[in-house]
Amino acid sequence: MAGDWLDRRWVWLVLALAAAVPLAWPQVPPLVDVLGHMGRYHIQTQIDRVPSLAEAFSFQWKLLGNLGVDLLIVPLSALFGVEFGTKLIALAIPPLTAIGMLRTAREVHGRVPPTVLFALPLAYAYPFQFGFINFSLSVAFAWNALALWIRLGRFDRLKLRTALFLPLACLLWLTHMVGWGLFGLAAFGSELVRRLRAGEPVVRTGFMAGVTCLALALPLIPMILLRTDSPETVSFDWFNWNAKIFWITSLLRDRWELWDVLSAWALFLIVAIAAVKRRFDPLLGVPVLLCLAAFVLMPRVAVGSAYADMRLLPFTMGLALLAIRSEAKWIAAAGLLFVGTRLAATTASFLLFDQSYRSELQALEQLPRGASALSLVVRPCGNSWTTPRLDHLPALAIVRRDAFTNDQWTVDSAQGLEVIKPGVGRYGNDPSQLVYPKQCRGEGSDLDTAVAEFNRATFDHVWVLGGRVNATDLRPIWSNGHSTLYRVVR
Repeated sequence: MAGDWLDRRWVWLVLALAAAVPLAWPQVPPLVDVLGHMGRYHIQTQIDRVPSLAEAFSFQWKLLGNLGVDLLIVPLSALFGVEFGTKLIALAIPPLTAIGMLRTAREVHGRVPPTVLFALPLAYAYPFQFGFINFSLSVAFAWNALALWIRLGRFDRLKLRTALFLPLACLLWLTHMVGWGLFGLAAFGSELVRRLRAGEPVVRTGFMAGVTCLALALPLIPMILLRTDSPETVSFDWFNWNAKIFWITSLLRDRWELWDVLSAWALFLIVAIAAVKRRFDPLLGVPVLLCLAAFVLMPRVAVGSAYADMRLLPFTMGLALLAIRSEAKWIAAAGLLFVGTRLAATTASFLLFDQSYRSELQALEQLPRGASALSLVVRPCGNSWTTPRLDHLPALAIVRRDAFTNDQWTVDSAQGLEVIKPGVGRYGNDPSQLVYPKQCRGEGSDLDTAVAEFNRATFDHVWVLGGRVNATDLRPIWSNGHSTLYRVVR
């Protein structure tokens, strides 16, 4: 059969290693938010040892459904440092995702259908490119957990499954609660189908599937007990259809818009054809419908977290592609071509980002250890498809120079970090590091305004990425022609 070779373990190993290739060379992962998270990782692991960090930040551990990499980096940073430790985790996520997809497909179909090859590039879908690393890690875990859930259900090992998934569900929630939620929907949908196939009455099936999935609901207890009504935890922007359509075209968003959009629509076309020909296995087809409903109903901002609905789409698309029954040899060939070209393009894109990062980070060689740097990243108006991904690059000043920069998140419901440095004013945390041309409307501060407003007594350096400023009390000490590091002359 066309897909039999995909069942071989050495093929899985090759595909998993190939999934790691784009991240192998870059010095730091070119994933937008990951750079900012690295600053927090350095603070949480070094604040007790570095006075300059203790004077600028406070950090306290909190029980949150958003701690996956934050916890893993503690032992890894002790062994390898924050930078390399973070890279190792990021490097592991795409292979772990790929293995989980392959395992899930085999549990559903009894073998791995060739359409799985089209799903593998979703390991580098837009949420991962954006640097939602805790969420991406939770999705990688969710794929593998789903394969185990289906397998134990197939062998009718329900008591064992309940015993295993009581702690596994908690660990998945601790990694990231959205990944836990997606797994819960997929597990419930697959359990519905399993019970219907076993001949249970329809009414009883829904009830018993819900009872069976109660083992996954234990994390609801801390969610309810720790719930707050602060403004930062509100949900809004419901049913924003323009945004949802944009997320669909942005499914594989990276650098080259035409290539990324065509790739996304190719996947939707494959799913549409399979739907018309009724080639879906309900064991994953029902979870697809549940996750799709969640994508439609989810607001753009949920519990203070932006891009909430966007994160659901790659997992939903992955389920749809894995649900397709197919044996055609040409699909296997087309799938190999698709996954190969997508990985090649992503590798080239990441190499270009790495070259840019290396050039920009030379500025840190001129930054004194323990400095206080106002970081200003110049962004264009609107939502450009391709950006230099410099939004949180200044956080490397925290990691490499124990400096203070103003790009850290201080959302109480998502992190345990606070900025306590006096005198920072509105230039203390994210998104104060992002500045825009004056003609931009409603985007935020512009470069000239930020330079005029910031407190000279608090900041001793200004790092402008993607622009230059003219101020008599700012002396350039480094420039690469694109960005400039200034010393404040007092």
